[in-house]
Amino acid sequence: MHERIYVCHTFYHVYVACLKEFHILHQTGNGTDRAAEGSSAAGRATLVLSKMSNHFDGMIDRARECGLFEEVIEFDEKEDTFFPELKPLRTDTGNLVRNMINRIRFCRRFAQLQERYIPVNFSLYRDIYVFCDSDPIGYYFNYRKIRYHALEDGLNCIKYGDTARFANNGHFAFKAWMASTGLIFIQNGYGRYCIDMEVNDIGLLDYPCKKYIEQPREALVQELTQTDKNLMLRLFISNMDALQRKLEEGKNRPRVLILSEPLCDLETRQQIFRDLVELYGTVDGQQAVVMIKQHPRDYLDYKTLFPDVILLDGTFPMEMLNFIPELRFSRLVSVYTVVDSIHFVDEKIFLGDDFMDRYEAPEIHRINEQIRA
Repeated sequence: MHERIYVCHTFYHVYVACLKEFHILHQTGNGTDRAAEGSSAAGRATLVLSKMSNHFDGMIDRARECGLFEEVIEFDEKEDTFFPELKPLRTDTGNLVRNMINRIRFCRRFAQLQERYIPVNFSLYRDIYVFCDSDPIGYYFNYRKIRYHALEDGLNCIKYGDTARFANNGHFAFKAWMASTGLIFIQNGYGRYCIDMEVNDIGLLDYPCKKYIEQPREALVQELTQTDKNLMLRLFISNMDALQRKLEEGKNRPRVLILSEPLCDLETRQQIFRDLVELYGTVDGQQAVVMIKQHPRDYLDYKTLFPDVILLDGTFPMEMLNFIPELRFSRLVSVYTVVDSIHFVDEKIFLGDDFMDRYEAPEIHRINEQIRA
């Protein structure tokens, strides 16, 4: 029997998996020096990397070499649209009973079709951790009656978009009951076989689920040694020298970091970030050096469209910049990415829904305001 397995869909998920493994190593007295010696001396965990929505590329080999994980496995996870036969089961019939019957069929059939792509025997692990169980893996676990621990997709993300409740608007109590029986599947702690779900701060949430447990990420970060941080930098950053050269640009001038996100269509997204550069690219009357940290799933060609901006690629979580000594920015600007975990800036600007109202219909992004019983 193996100890732990993490199913990750993003670089941030891998970052949190690392934090949890470091926490275990420190608790058991093994420490990061032993992790660097190889997997036989490190945490007894397997890392599963889904290719469905993220390209991990070179990080896969670095994860295998870093010694923090026992095994690293790629997962060719498939969305429901990959299987044409599922489309009729997702069509609204206009009748609640017929819709729920179709949903029961959908949940079962989707899991059955997904099964051939499952790369590992999960029954061999004592503890299974899944980030974003709304993805197909959650349906598979529900179908196979596999118990697991869920973790929030992003830092405090449910505060700004309770996708479980929004996707099940209307008759939620009834749907949640059906999920508790295993007949259908609802993510974020409502599935029958979800043991619990880790969130950063329960107090922020309007509709806390009874299975939520609080595990502040900052407490795990504070446990890290410099050796831990260096190991994570080697894991996530393929060319530290190239990154350092970019980060040295304009060191003696005001510097602004803007976080890109896969918002709207590409044309609207381009306008959003042009506006952000114009609105926030000046600090105390002085033109700042502007850098854009690209989101892994944002495919806008910033390098061509923003030639005067320094582009940081999307192949590492922004939290890695916390670990680079003496790094400092005057300002950080984000539309929806929660920036509470960032410590290398003087001013944080989180724009949110009011800003996005200018660029798209409010009902597209004001999710929690539309939740009803």
